[in-house]
Amino acid sequence: MSIKNINIYINGESKQIKGELSVLSLLKLLNLNKDNIAVEINREIINKSNYNAYIIKENDRIEIVNFIGGGNNISKDKEFLNIAGKNFRSRLIIGSGKFKNFEENLKALDASNSEIITVAIRRTNLSNPSAPIITDIINPKKYTYLPNTAGCYNAEEAVRVLNLAREAGGWDLVKLEVLGDEKTLYPNMIETLKASKILVKEGFKVMAYCTDDPILAKQLEENGCSAIMPLGSPIGSGLGIQNKLNIKIIVDNSNVPVIVDAGLGTASDACIAMEMGCDAVLINSAIALAKDPILMADAMKNAVISGRNAYLSGRMKKNNLANASSPIKDF
Repeated sequence: MSIKNINIYINGESKQIKGELSVLSLLKLLNLNKDNIAVEINREIINKSNYNAYIIKENDRIEIVNFIGGGNNISKDKEFLNIAGKNFRSRLIIGSGKFKNFEENLKALDASNSEIITVAIRRTNLSNPSAPIITDIINPKKYTYLPNTAGCYNAEEAVRVLNLAREAGGWDLVKLEVLGDEKTLYPNMIETLKASKILVKEGFKVMAYCTDDPILAKQLEENGCSAIMPLGSPIGSGLGIQNKLNIKIIVDNSNVPVIVDAGLGTASDACIAMEMGCDAVLINSAIALAKDPILMADAMKNAVISGRNAYLSGRMKKNNLANASSPIKDF
């Protein structure tokens, strides 16, 4: 008796398979490693422990995804940045998008001394399953992967993507990013607030990209977010911090880490953010698009350290008039 072919949809494309296979059998057929992917069938995420038992049916819609290259605030602890109960020595977080390749990304990561790298979630390349992916080059056991929701425009999409990320890699520390439009890439704060409540309730430790509105930033904290990430200026603009007053208000009123995310263009921008009392900065484009990304990563590392030390040292008071350094007496 011949086995009947059935039609399924994988990552948006129709595919014929012989009979009703298990998820595990399908992955073997596609030459995919189950350890670094997540599988969703008809909008239901399949746990890895069920891959052998779950049988794929006619017209099932399957998504297979993997990662791609995309504490107390104002702590006097000079050594550690604490996010959701975990300590990090570096206060510089870098991204994984826009680099020429994963190897360059890794070199920049090492030069920056960063311990956290943001990654995006995208469909697995089924046409070339042996092609390297970011987890092959940048060891997720050595660095903390921070899955983000880049490209999501509503709360439902963001929650779905981060649940896939948790299934693929097991990480609960995530970056929530819900965009308002394609032109400005400004955060949609209504959807961001909505998603943050859902994700926190589901056990995620949420670092939330947001506008520089102090009231909305405080609401994210009250929703249970582990870190607040106001933009310095539009994503990828390199304009630096455009609203220092609002960022400073957020810093002064937050009880969780404040991390400037988006818009920083060079080392002085990172230094300014740290001098203002921000706990960390997240930088991608400024490093990846520099003529020498590795050198820029090193510059950012030193800028963050210098800015933090300047903040902790307590700058001198500003004066409107001159104040001589040398005494006039006995001149």
